[in-house]
This record gives sequence, C-alpha cells and structure tokens, in this order.
Amino acid sequence: MEQVLQMLDSEMSLVEKQFKHDLDSEVLLIRKVGEYVLASGGKRMRPMLVLLAARLTGYQGDKHIGVASVVEFIHTATLLHDDVVDSANLRRGEASANSVWGNEASVLVGDFLFSKSFSLMVRTGSLAILQALSDATTMMAEGEVLQLISTCDLDLTEERYMQVVRDKTAVLIAAACRCGGVLSGVDEEQEQALSDFGMHLGIAFQFMDDALDYVADQAEFGKACGHDLEEGKMTLPLIETLRKCTAEEREMVADVVEKELLSDEDLAGVTQLIHSYNGIDYTRVRAKELIEKAKKCLDVFDASETKSALYVLADYVVSRTK
Repeated sequence: MEQVLQMLDSEMSLVEKQFKHDLDSEVLLIRKVGEYVLASGGKRMRPMLVLLAARLTGYQGDKHIGVASVVEFIHTATLLHDDVVDSANLRRGEASANSVWGNEASVLVGDFLFSKSFSLMVRTGSLAILQALSDATTMMAEGEVLQLISTCDLDLTEERYMQVVRDKTAVLIAAACRCGGVLSGVDEEQEQALSDFGMHLGIAFQFMDDALDYVADQAEFGKACGHDLEEGKMTLPLIETLRKCTAEEREMVADVVEKELLSDEDLAGVTQLIHSYNGIDYTRVRAKELIEKAKKCLDVFDASETKSALYVLADYVVSRTK
C-alpha cells in the first residue's frame, strides 16, 4: 500500500490543495469546520480511486484533480451529517466536529459542502460526471433513510442490508471509479467495469467496518467500539448471528438493541454471541469474496502498474485494522 501512496503522492498533494481552495468561504466557521475534518486524516480512498481510474484509462489532462476533490467534498459532507445522526463523539480517533461545534454547525457546514460540490461538478464541463455524482448523492440519501428505518429490525435480511450498504456507502466509491473512466472517454464496457469494481469494493469496505466495530482497538480504529450496536444498527455480523441463534438468544439481543445506553456487559454479551456463531469470520469471508469479484471486473483492462495498484488497494480493504 505504501508503494501505491508513493505513486499518487504528487497528485494527492494537488487534490489536498484543491480541496482547501474549494473550501474557501467568507464565513470563518465553514473554513474552520471543513479544515478540521480534512486535517483529521482519513484514507482518502475515494479521491485515490478517481486518480487511479483516470491513470488506468490513459487520461492526460488535469481535470481528475478537481473531480477527486469534489468526491472528497461529498464524502466529508456525509461524515458531518452521519456523526450528527449517529450522535458520534469520535471520528478518526479525534473529537467529531459535532462534539466540538455542535450539531447545528455540523449539519449546516455539511449542507454547504454538498451545495458547493454541485457547483464544482458543473465546472468540470462534463454532463456525464455531473450525472454520476448527482445520482450517487441521491442514492446516498436514500441509503441513510433505509438504514434509519432498519434500526433495531431483527428481521433485516442480508440481501436487504446489502441494499443499504450499496446506497449509503458503495455508490460513491463506484461513482469515483466511473468518473476516472469518463474523463478518459472509455467505452461503455470499461466504464461499467470501473463502476462495478467500485461497487464491490465499497460493499466489502463497509463489511470490514462492520466487523471492526466489534473487534478493533478503539485507539487504532478511531471510533468507539460497539457504536453500531448502541445505535441499534443491524450490521452483517449481527444479521448472520441472528440467522443462526436460538429464540432465547435472539430475545437477549432484542433487549440490548432497544437500550439507549449499553453497559460493558451488554456489549460483551452480544459480542461473545457473535463470535460463537462466527459472525465476524462470516463477514470477513463475504468481504474477501467481493474483493475477488472486484478484481475480476478489471479483466477488461490490460496488465499495468496502475491495475496492480488497484489490486493492492482492493486487498488493503480486507486486511486493514482501522
């Protein structure tokens, strides 16, 4: 992964510079909140995928820098809104923006970032990119609502949950990959292949997040462990466990997810149950299957250093610990 980061170092520096430039506003609070979230780190996977997809398909211009910045703008807006909806206090190991400036500021700055994103999309001059990213943001909002109405739903199936993940998380990753190809003017088959690669990668990424929420070290993972359970979110490790467990165990889980505050004993009890039914292992296996599907999508492209870099990035998704 370090080699991939080195490969993209100069372009990613330009993306960071572009992001800060696009964040400029006469309203000081907007800059402060935006720069705070930007400085908190993050994997920058979505802009990296724009750059890699553009490189894979032979793009020679500089518009991919602006598109990569827009994609990160959209992602940052969703983080601000998500932390408010989830009542999160931590983001990437630091205090979340809403815990520093309050929910109102986080929502409004998130709104600014979404609005500015559309203005920036128009400047690319590509209707196809505007279409891809605007469709993605619409689906992301639908995914958030789907997740909301699925809260504490012990009957949520894996298929239904995958739809939540596609809409909420994977669709922007798919759009990032698609946009890199659009810039190069690839044919429909290659454009769809890039999108499919991103979709499989995005679902796998969320599945690994689901697993890490139960097992990762909080200091390393960057957010409170068991937060999904505390929010009543039915993620894949728990869905798989509920599919296998006894009626008595299911009732225990139902009692826990309905609580507003979980004790250490509550979290330990559900986590132990998930481990006993191999919910974590199942989730990781499903993520690895999706990564193999993602790699297969790139068969339409010739072997290259950039294609290998995309494989490395895909493998990183299922090997990460944070």
